[in-house]
Amino acid sequence: MKLNIVLVEPEIPQNTGNIARTCAAIGAKLHLVYPLGFSISEKSVKRAGLDYWDKLEIEEHVSLDKFLEKYQPEKNNMYFVTTKGKHIYSDPDYNSMNEVFLLFGKETKGLPEDLLVKYIDKTIRIPMRKTLRSLNLANSVSIVAYDVFRQCNFSDLEEISSYFDDRL
Repeated sequence: MKLNIVLVEPEIPQNTGNIARTCAAIGAKLHLVYPLGFSISEKSVKRAGLDYWDKLEIEEHVSLDKFLEKYQPEKNNMYFVTTKGKHIYSDPDYNSMNEVFLLFGKETKGLPEDLLVKYIDKTIRIPMRKTLRSLNLANSVSIVAYDVFRQCNFSDLEEISSYFDDRL
């Protein structure tokens, strides 16, 4: 299973740094779609995932249109994560897929409305109370990404720590 985390115009460097660290930990490819609200060379981005940047595969895209042109949603398993999603994030059967793209929008506005309308059947959400606006972007990425790997029995990820084996 190849997982792609796509951040569309992220605005907060610490979120992107934390997401980069999560991507490195699970082996997901991180896509950054411009414009960004910061420079990826900024200290605050690197501080959140500094010791993981060399273990991370990052692909940058000049715009959302260029990303969608290259990785066509009609030809790929692409899901648009939004509070307005039609399905719950755990509904798709990720285990049956070779590659998955999870798109997340910018912190203040989410993904473009016209994109969500066009791909409404591919929209997913994290259930939460109606009175709240949304979860933190980095937390949302972690929740959905780890569920993808849970469905795939955490393939290629260490399931049981051997740390205590020699100590018991």
